[in-house]
Amino acid sequence: MAAKTDAEVVIGGKVLKLSGYESEEYLQKVANYINNKINEYNRLDGFRKQSLDTQSTLLQLNIADDYFKAKRQIAIVEAEMQSKEKEYTDLKHELVSCQIQLDTAKNQAKELQSQCEELKRTVIRLETELKNK
Repeated sequence: MAAKTDAEVVIGGKVLKLSGYESEEYLQKVANYINNKINEYNRLDGFRKQSLDTQSTLLQLNIADDYFKAKRQIAIVEAEMQSKEKEYTDLKHELVSCQIQLDTAKNQAKELQSQCEELKRTVIRLETELKNK
């Protein structure tokens, strides 16, 4: 298990000590996200007129909304990725099938060319026999 990390962060103008198994950079990044949300909503007159409890609840709801939207986006990207992987696999199989068909056609062409050469020799032999009679 990773070592526990402690980090002092500032959230909403208050210094807090966060503790977790992530890096200090990560903990600062989380605190920065929360501060950006607070600042975003503090710019709205309607938000500032609400009680602190309501403001806190609205911030929590907005953060939860961001979380669920991100989860939905991840699910969409994962589904697209699976679809692309299936398409890639199908294309690989099609390529192998085409390669086999190409190899078969090349072999048939060699056989036909060989037969053609043999027939040419037969024609020349028969023409020569006809001239000599």
